[in-house]
Amino acid sequence: MVTINGVDVEKTKETIKRLKDDPSLADRQPVINAKWEGSGSLTTIKLDDKTSKIGGDDNLNAMQTLLASLAACDIDLIATHAALEGIKIDELSIEATGHFNSRAYYGVEDAPGPGYDDIEYKVHIKAPGIKSSQIEYLEKVCERSSPVGDSLAKAIPLKLSIKSY
Repeated sequence: MVTINGVDVEKTKETIKRLKDDPSLADRQPVINAKWEGSGSLTTIKLDDKTSKIGGDDNLNAMQTLLASLAACDIDLIATHAALEGIKIDELSIEATGHFNSRAYYGVEDAPGPGYDDIEYKVHIKAPGIKSSQIEYLEKVCERSSPVGDSLAKAIPLKLSIKSY
Protein backbone atom coordinates (compact mmCIF):
# COMPACT_ATOMS: atom_id res chain seq x y z
CA MET A 1 0.00 0.00 0.00
CA VAL A 2 1.37 3.40 -1.02
CA THR A 3 0.20 6.23 1.20
CA ILE A 4 1.05 9.85 0.38
CA ASN A 5 -0.44 12.77 2.32
CA GLY A 6 -2.63 10.29 4.21
CA VAL A 7 -4.15 9.11 0.91
CA ASP A 8 -4.11 5.43 -0.08
CA VAL A 9 -3.00 6.04 -3.67
CA GLU A 10 -3.85 2.58 -5.05
CA LYS A 11 -7.29 2.53 -3.44
CA THR A 12 -7.99 6.03 -4.80
CA LYS A 13 -6.89 4.98 -8.29
CA GLU A 14 -9.17 1.92 -8.06
CA THR A 15 -12.06 4.21 -7.05
CA ILE A 16 -11.35 6.48 -10.03
CA LYS A 17 -11.43 3.47 -12.38
CA ARG A 18 -14.76 2.27 -10.93
CA LEU A 19 -16.23 5.78 -11.30
CA LYS A 20 -15.12 5.96 -14.93
CA ASP A 21 -16.78 2.60 -15.57
CA ASP A 22 -19.98 3.50 -13.68
CA PRO A 23 -20.49 7.24 -13.15
CA SER A 24 -23.60 6.61 -11.01
CA LEU A 25 -21.33 5.32 -8.22
CA ALA A 26 -20.32 8.96 -7.64
CA ASP A 27 -23.88 10.17 -7.02
CA ARG A 28 -24.45 11.52 -3.52
CA GLN A 29 -27.48 12.99 -1.78
CA PRO A 30 -26.74 13.53 1.90
CA VAL A 31 -29.56 14.44 4.25
CA ILE A 32 -28.47 16.90 6.92
CA ASN A 33 -30.68 17.48 9.92
CA ALA A 34 -30.21 20.78 11.74
CA LYS A 35 -31.86 21.39 15.10
CA TRP A 36 -32.02 24.66 17.00
CA GLU A 37 -30.78 24.18 20.56
CA GLY A 38 -33.27 26.66 22.06
CA SER A 39 -30.85 29.48 22.74
CA GLY A 40 -29.48 32.04 20.33
CA SER A 41 -28.05 30.64 17.13
CA LEU A 42 -26.65 27.34 18.42
CA THR A 43 -27.55 24.54 16.03
CA THR A 44 -26.77 20.83 16.16
CA ILE A 45 -26.09 19.33 12.75
CA LYS A 46 -26.49 15.58 12.19
CA LEU A 47 -25.65 13.33 9.29
CA ASP A 48 -26.12 9.66 10.10
CA ASP A 49 -23.99 9.09 13.24
CA LYS A 50 -21.92 12.29 12.83
CA THR A 51 -22.75 15.39 14.88
CA SER A 52 -21.42 18.92 14.73
CA LYS A 53 -22.34 22.30 16.20
CA ILE A 54 -22.68 25.58 14.30
CA GLY A 55 -23.34 28.95 15.88
CA GLY A 56 -23.47 29.98 19.48
CA ASP A 57 -20.57 31.56 21.32
CA ASP A 58 -18.06 28.71 20.92
CA ASN A 59 -18.49 27.67 17.28
CA LEU A 60 -18.18 29.08 13.80
CA ASN A 61 -21.40 30.71 12.63
CA ALA A 62 -23.08 29.55 9.42
CA MET A 63 -21.36 32.10 7.16
CA GLN A 64 -17.95 31.28 8.65
CA THR A 65 -18.73 27.59 8.20
CA LEU A 66 -19.41 28.20 4.51
CA LEU A 67 -15.88 29.63 4.08
CA ALA A 68 -14.46 26.82 6.21
CA SER A 69 -16.24 24.26 4.02
CA LEU A 70 -14.61 25.71 0.90
CA ALA A 71 -11.17 25.68 2.53
CA ALA A 72 -11.57 22.15 3.93
CA CYS A 73 -12.88 20.81 0.61
CA ASP A 74 -9.95 22.21 -1.33
CA ILE A 75 -7.41 21.00 1.24
CA ASP A 76 -8.78 17.48 0.79
CA LEU A 77 -8.80 17.91 -2.98
CA ILE A 78 -5.22 19.20 -3.13
CA ALA A 79 -3.88 16.52 -0.77
CA THR A 80 -5.56 13.79 -2.82
CA HIS A 81 -4.47 15.02 -6.25
CA ALA A 82 -0.97 15.80 -5.02
CA ALA A 83 -0.75 12.22 -3.74
CA LEU A 84 -1.94 10.87 -7.09
CA GLU A 85 0.87 12.88 -8.73
CA GLY A 86 3.42 11.60 -6.19
CA ILE A 87 3.79 15.00 -4.50
CA LYS A 88 4.44 14.74 -0.76
CA ILE A 89 3.09 17.74 1.13
CA ASP A 90 4.80 18.92 4.31
CA GLU A 91 2.36 21.75 5.04
CA LEU A 92 -0.90 22.86 3.48
CA SER A 93 -3.24 25.63 4.57
CA ILE A 94 -5.89 27.82 3.02
CA GLU A 95 -6.79 31.33 4.07
CA ALA A 96 -10.35 32.21 3.01
CA THR A 97 -12.16 35.52 3.36
CA GLY A 98 -15.34 36.95 2.00
CA HIS A 99 -17.50 40.07 2.21
CA PHE A 100 -21.18 40.12 3.05
CA ASN A 101 -23.58 42.61 4.59
CA SER A 102 -25.90 41.36 7.32
CA ARG A 103 -28.58 44.10 7.11
CA ALA A 104 -31.04 41.91 5.14
CA TYR A 105 -30.61 39.15 7.76
CA TYR A 106 -31.96 41.59 10.34
CA GLY A 107 -34.86 42.64 8.10
CA VAL A 108 -33.54 46.06 7.12
CA GLU A 109 -35.52 47.30 4.10
CA ASP A 110 -33.71 47.89 0.79
CA ALA A 111 -30.63 46.04 2.01
CA PRO A 112 -28.42 44.06 -0.37
CA GLY A 113 -28.72 40.27 -0.37
CA PRO A 114 -27.29 38.79 2.83
CA GLY A 115 -24.91 36.33 1.15
CA TYR A 116 -21.27 36.66 0.24
CA ASP A 117 -20.71 38.99 -2.70
CA ASP A 118 -17.01 38.16 -2.87
CA ILE A 119 -14.85 35.27 -1.71
CA GLU A 120 -11.09 35.07 -1.99
CA TYR A 121 -8.87 32.26 -0.86
CA LYS A 122 -5.18 31.59 -0.95
CA VAL A 123 -3.56 28.18 -0.80
CA HIS A 124 -0.23 27.91 1.00
CA ILE A 125 1.63 24.72 0.19
CA LYS A 126 5.02 23.44 1.26
CA ALA A 127 6.06 20.46 -0.82
CA PRO A 128 9.79 19.97 -1.40
CA GLY A 129 10.61 19.88 -5.09
CA ILE A 130 7.14 20.87 -6.28
CA LYS A 131 7.32 22.32 -9.79
CA SER A 132 5.41 25.31 -11.11
CA SER A 133 3.60 23.01 -13.56
CA GLN A 134 2.38 20.90 -10.62
CA ILE A 135 1.17 24.02 -8.79
CA GLU A 136 -0.71 25.04 -11.96
CA TYR A 137 -2.22 21.54 -12.13
CA LEU A 138 -3.39 21.71 -8.50
CA GLU A 139 -4.90 25.16 -9.12
CA LYS A 140 -6.83 23.81 -12.12
CA VAL A 141 -8.01 20.85 -10.05
CA CYS A 142 -9.42 23.25 -7.45
CA GLU A 143 -11.09 25.37 -10.12
CA ARG A 144 -12.77 22.46 -11.91
CA SER A 145 -13.16 19.71 -9.31
CA SER A 146 -14.01 21.32 -5.96
CA PRO A 147 -17.60 20.34 -5.04
CA VAL A 148 -17.92 23.25 -2.60
CA GLY A 149 -16.23 25.70 -4.97
CA ASP A 150 -18.47 24.59 -7.83
CA SER A 151 -21.57 24.89 -5.64
CA LEU A 152 -20.60 28.44 -4.64
CA ALA A 153 -19.81 29.46 -8.21
CA LYS A 154 -23.23 28.62 -9.66
CA ALA A 155 -26.81 29.38 -8.83
CA ILE A 156 -28.38 26.32 -7.21
CA PRO A 157 -32.17 26.18 -7.08
CA LEU A 158 -33.39 26.16 -3.48
CA LYS A 159 -36.79 24.70 -2.63
CA LEU A 160 -38.02 25.81 0.78
CA SER A 161 -41.07 24.61 2.65
CA ILE A 162 -42.08 25.38 6.22
CA LYS A 163 -44.30 22.93 8.07
CA SER A 164 -45.87 23.50 11.44
CA TYR A 165 -46.39 20.57 13.82
